[in-house]
Amino acid sequence: MKNFEVPIIYRSPLISAIKKKRQELDRMKKDFSPTLLDFGSLKIYLARHFGFCYGVENAIEIAFKTVSNNPGKQIYLLSEMIHNPQVNEDLKNHGVQFLQDNYGKQLIPLDNLTSEDIVIIPAFGTTLQQEKKIKEIGIVTEKYNTTCPFVEKVWNRSEQIAKKNYTIVIHGKPNHEETRATFSHAALNAPVVVVSDMFQAKNLAKYILKEKSAADFYAKFDGQYSEGFDPTKDLQRIGVVNQTTMLASDTQAISDFLKQVIIDSTGDTNFADTKDTLCYATNDNQTAVSHMLNSKADLAIVVGGYNSSNTSHLVELCEEKLPTFFIDKEEKIISKDSITHFLLHEKKEITSPFFLTQKDPISILITSGASCPDAIVENVIRKLNLFRNTNKSVDELIEQFV
Repeated sequence: MKNFEVPIIYRSPLISAIKKKRQELDRMKKDFSPTLLDFGSLKIYLARHFGFCYGVENAIEIAFKTVSNNPGKQIYLLSEMIHNPQVNEDLKNHGVQFLQDNYGKQLIPLDNLTSEDIVIIPAFGTTLQQEKKIKEIGIVTEKYNTTCPFVEKVWNRSEQIAKKNYTIVIHGKPNHEETRATFSHAALNAPVVVVSDMFQAKNLAKYILKEKSAADFYAKFDGQYSEGFDPTKDLQRIGVVNQTTMLASDTQAISDFLKQVIIDSTGDTNFADTKDTLCYATNDNQTAVSHMLNSKADLAIVVGGYNSSNTSHLVELCEEKLPTFFIDKEEKIISKDSITHFLLHEKKEITSPFFLTQKDPISILITSGASCPDAIVENVIRKLNLFRNTNKSVDELIEQFV
């Protein structure tokens, strides 16, 4: 796989050594067991796969090269490059301005831009409508388009099944940048509807089976269907694709459920044979967490941006088994007895008691999202080791893996 030029501040000597060693021992990536970091009284189980993925590293490389190669130019990002606060703040500190927030709200009017300016398209991609507006200003986007190739794979798969007269059902978060982009590209070729979860999929089934009226559909799926969508006609042949960062098991369950509904209603030829469209990193990270959770541990820490979809699903997996703390940087570990963390389902940050010295030894599971720099994960490990006051340093562990 290609090696990207990512700022050194995002790299970690410890994590790089661990990942390199694991890759040498397991080139086919069949071993999903975690890596044990044994500090004696502190034992950390590190997920087999975590951190920056191909799409994220590609986006970061393009963004920082764009800044260094274009001194004096106005450089804009359509929205957050990736869902990591440190990376986005670093880009702002380099003079990059954000045109929109995460939900598509305009922060800087496009009228302010000129054909001499640069606009970077983030890893999530963008809508066809937004790209058209930028090109009408005279701005060339191709050179600065960081759309993840696995997102583009979903767009291509949608186009393939659209050409066979299937309606596209997207499993994703309706307001997420990637889902909005996929919706835009899919709607160019076919009717499209978004389902956010199994609850909405079961609601959709009622319109497939014509148990509910079209008027009810428009109310229930407001803002989640393409222009001209007719539930009486457009739900007889469907194919399911997804936002690449959704929970794989959820997407599979929704696809299996809707397939059975279609078979019961109109026959199996009316359900497109789509392969799973999650990206490799999402699959690997989720599988690695599932295997990591087989280790006997006292708690789990998940590191990443609070608005990161792929990270939130790692949190959900960990919460099923263990007390889980979702943090975005090492500073949130305030002391051996206190931690500030994000409550995923309540969407708020709180400070809670921490249990770092209540057991001897204490075992902690750690993973991070695909947009989280390895350096932050190493800093979390160093902070835990510092507060636990073990007899072994992180640098000693690095020597073991080198």
